Formats: sequence, structure tokens, C-alpha cells
Amino acid sequence: MKNLLFLLSIILCINLSAQGKDKDYSNILKSKNIYELNAFLRDAHPDEPRRSVIKPRVMQLMKEYIQNAAPGDSKVKSMQENLALLKRRPSTKITFDEMNAKIKEKQIAKYRAELASGVSSVKYTPSTAQNVYVANTAATATKAAIPNTEADEFNMLMASNPVEHKNKTVKILNSLFDNDPNAKECIVMIENNSDCNIIVRMEGVGNTKYRLAIPAHGDNSIVIEKGNYLFTSLVCGAQYASQKTVQKPIMVALSSPK
Repeated sequence: MKNLLFLLSIILCINLSAQGKDKDYSNILKSKNIYELNAFLRDAHPDEPRRSVIKPRVMQLMKEYIQNAAPGDSKVKSMQENLALLKRRPSTKITFDEMNAKIKEKQIAKYRAELASGVSSVKYTPSTAQNVYVANTAATATKAAIPNTEADEFNMLMASNPVEHKNKTVKILNSLFDNDPNAKECIVMIENNSDCNIIVRMEGVGNTKYRLAIPAHGDNSIVIEKGNYLFTSLVCGAQYASQKTVQKPIMVALSSPK
């Protein structure tokens, strides 16, 4: 009996600990914070009774925000998108597949515009071997200079002529529209959130190798053969390496080292 009580006590402690890690929505009915109310709708159980009060309230607050927003307010667009979602569904929560579809839609629009104009939407500042990335080291609080050793290669990869650019754009668009699971190739999009121009190298089986240049705070895409790859890069002086299985379109985001 003592062992049973001990076991029940442990389970109760675990449950209380898990609940403590959850967001506290005990006073949500008093809240007028759009982001807190929106988060509650995303997290709450579908049968949660407070939904019937919270959803109309947050929709009204969003409408008021949009009406009273100053010209050029960057939050208006996201408010409009969330309001449109709430009119069709219980919350603004989207699935992984929906998120991928949204990214795909933006990429299609981007490359269609490039094909029509003949100009790449990828903007970059040519690198030089003298350019450095300056970082503060936590240990010494001094500045360390890291030379850009890939500058020439980065510039060479970015400097495609109009014919090459058009052919690449057509190939990427074809891949974005291709939903055939038996296709031998698919698209890889890489988002560079770091402060440095980077080159991502993808090494597969045998001599299958690709490299993609991505400007700082930009993105770029490439169509590669499906398979297993080792992704590597030098991100602001820090080594990045990750094994990835590419069987469907994927997006990889890289950031500056902390």
C-alpha cells in the first residue's frame, strides 16, 4: 500500500510539474491583449468553453487595431491575415503542410516575377577578401576579426549571366509545380538569417555535389537529386554541418552564431 501511495505521489508531482510549464491562462477572460488571446486559441482544447468568448473578442480587437493603425504600420498585414483565418477556422494555428504550401506559393510568385523581368530578386553586395566579420567573444569581450575566405567563390556563384539565370529559374519553377512523388529531383530553399554572405555545400553519394551562395539576410534555392546529403557551411566564421535526407522540397534556415 505504501509503495502504491508513493507511486501515486510521484505521478501527481510529475503532472503538477508539467502543468507548471504550460502557459497560465487562468485570467484569460480578463485579457485584452491580442497576442495573448490569439495564443490561447491556438493552445486551448477544441472543446474549451472559453473559446466562445475569446474568439469574438480577439476578432473585434483586431478590427479595431486595423481601423486605428497609423499609415505604414507593418503589423496591419499580419492582423488582416489572422482575422481572415479566424473567420474560417477556430484559431490562427496552421499545420506544417500549410506552412510549406505558403512558402511554396511565395517562391512561385518570386521566380515568376524574375522570369518576367529577367532580373534576379536576390540582392547582394560583392565580397572582398578584406571583408571581415566582427564578433564579441564572451570570454574576453574583445573583438575578433574573421577574414572572408570564400569571397571570390561567392561572387563567382552569384554572377550568373542572363541565360544561366533564366534556365535556373525555369528549372526551379518546374520543380515547385511538380507534385510527382516519383520525380528524381526536388528543390532546396536556404534562408540565410546571418550577417554574412555564405556558401552552403551539399555532398551526396559519389561525386554528387552542389553549392549554393546565399547573401546575408536573403534566401536562394537550388534543384538537386533526391538522396542523402551532408550540408556544410561557414557561417560568420562558425562551422555548420548537418545530415539531411532530401526526398521532398525542404527549407533550411541558418543564423549567426551566438
